[in-house]
Amino acid sequence: MALDVVTNDASALEDTDLDELASMEDAFSAGELSKAQEDWVLITTARFGNALHGFTFSTLERIGGTPCVLIGLMSVKRSSKRDQVLRGLMGEAYHRALMAFPDEDVVVGCRFINADARIAFKDLDGVTPSPGDDAVGEERAWGRRLAKRFGIDKKYDAKTFTSTAGAQDGYLDYESADPDKLDPDMVELMSTVPAKKGGAMVVYGWTMAEDLVKLGKR
Repeated sequence: MALDVVTNDASALEDTDLDELASMEDAFSAGELSKAQEDWVLITTARFGNALHGFTFSTLERIGGTPCVLIGLMSVKRSSKRDQVLRGLMGEAYHRALMAFPDEDVVVGCRFINADARIAFKDLDGVTPSPGDDAVGEERAWGRRLAKRFGIDKKYDAKTFTSTAGAQDGYLDYESADPDKLDPDMVELMSTVPAKKGGAMVVYGWTMAEDLVKLGKR
């Protein structure tokens, strides 16, 4: 059965739709999803048949003139097909970016709480922060911009790209089926996130215009 990925306006979601999203996993409550509906423009769902396997709340916009894909919230069901679902959701995000920002380099930003989910950004360039890299001024500036856009700047530390609390109303919720294969350096980096206290790390990367043509192709 093929994966069906569809994007609609988030404003069109009804209470029954939000209940379905909330019932997929327990990462986000109906209240948090209702807030995401207000905060983000697009809702993308991934299904096998009628069964929901993943969803994303996102927005395409410009920050300081730079095209951005902002993933406010993404959740992937813990199934044997989770990797395919994650690729499908990210592929749809790239396709939307290609349609909105043809011939432009695009920033993709999101919040993360574990190393597992960082695989979502594997096709991006200059992913920041990354193990072994010491972010410079402009890279940290992008972290601050995104933290402000995500509404978590009050407890945000620009050096670590981390908000220490109150940052989990939206993040990329994904768990690897084989955590033993995760990059140990990435695991160490993400272990600094105070996830149990509601903290999250702001992560972003770039897709160059020529790469976006391939990533967003259908």
